[in-house]
Amino acid sequence: MTQTSRPFLPFVRPEIDEETIQGVVDVLRSGWITTGPQNQQFEAELSAYFGGRPVRAFNSGTCTMEIGLRIAGVDLGDEIITTPMTWVSTANVILEVGATPVFIDIDPVTRNMDLNLLEAAITPRTKAIMPVYLAGLPVDMDQLYSTAHKHKLRVIEDAAQAFGSSWRGKRIGSFGDLISISFHANKNVTSIEGGALIMNNEDEAELARKYRLQGITRTGMDGMDCDVLGGKYNLTDVAARVGLGQLRQLERFTEKRRELARAYFDAFKSSAAVKSGVDLPPENFEDSNWHMFQIALPLDRLKLTRAEFMERMKTRGVGAGVHYPALHLFTLYRERGFREGMFPHAEKLGQSMVTLPLFTQMTTDDVAHVVQSIDEICTQFGHNG
Repeated sequence: MTQTSRPFLPFVRPEIDEETIQGVVDVLRSGWITTGPQNQQFEAELSAYFGGRPVRAFNSGTCTMEIGLRIAGVDLGDEIITTPMTWVSTANVILEVGATPVFIDIDPVTRNMDLNLLEAAITPRTKAIMPVYLAGLPVDMDQLYSTAHKHKLRVIEDAAQAFGSSWRGKRIGSFGDLISISFHANKNVTSIEGGALIMNNEDEAELARKYRLQGITRTGMDGMDCDVLGGKYNLTDVAARVGLGQLRQLERFTEKRRELARAYFDAFKSSAAVKSGVDLPPENFEDSNWHMFQIALPLDRLKLTRAEFMERMKTRGVGAGVHYPALHLFTLYRERGFREGMFPHAEKLGQSMVTLPLFTQMTTDDVAHVVQSIDEICTQFGHNG
């Protein structure tokens, strides 16, 4: 099979309803299109969702991590423990504030940082831990915060993919230290581009506001001062209006994603792919928001590369993504002394993982087609195929 008559199925497609589109039109017509009343409303509704915690919205889920590090007092020479299995921005922001990323390997089952390796990585220079919740699955939050409190460390959660996830019935973001979430176009809730930082108190929220726009504080009609070095990270009202429309559908979006993930597991139960060694993600429907459904290919049992596998999926009308290469092997991090073999579980997963289509407009028939396509490829290109 080399071609399909089905409509092409991308690995992600945002769902934006007509009410939200009309709301954006209204914002454009209002004359107030940069940060303003829509942004304030978005922050208020986010705060309510997270149990009343202070929230500030920003123009990306990358700057929210950087600002979280700055609020935590991270400075030149500090060490931040994180995972190499994430988008490179997680480590880049650590470098941006003058700190040093310290990686620990992943748990091959959960694919998140192995918390059993955490204490051994702590040194007198360690200032914070930055866990990442890959595909929306949180780490063991009890173990994470127990270790952090024991060693008096801050936690900046890279929860970019975990909006709508939970831990033992508590929403991610409703507890913990500093939590960064993303509203990028491929996230479960989008503002096209954007992010938010959830904080502990109003003092932190005020500092985040300053960092968001050049460190400026205004008073009265004409008073202005700058007392911290800020940047240009504000979210526009156009983007905030998209985020508001999306936020009000979060529960439906999350339930639909869980339905599709269940369909994937059902379809894979008797599949040739699993029999050939395709590794599935952990089957967690209590905590994960199912931001992504990722498989790991048994490349040692297949007569094709991952790129060739993805190309053959494309000819069958199925898009696939790579999330992520192990970031310590990028040139920027090799130049800082990282090399192959340091984090073998992350390296193996980074070479073999493929992200399958998962978005709210999909049907269970689409899921069946994806799994059938994987089966055909694994059967054709398996060593016994």
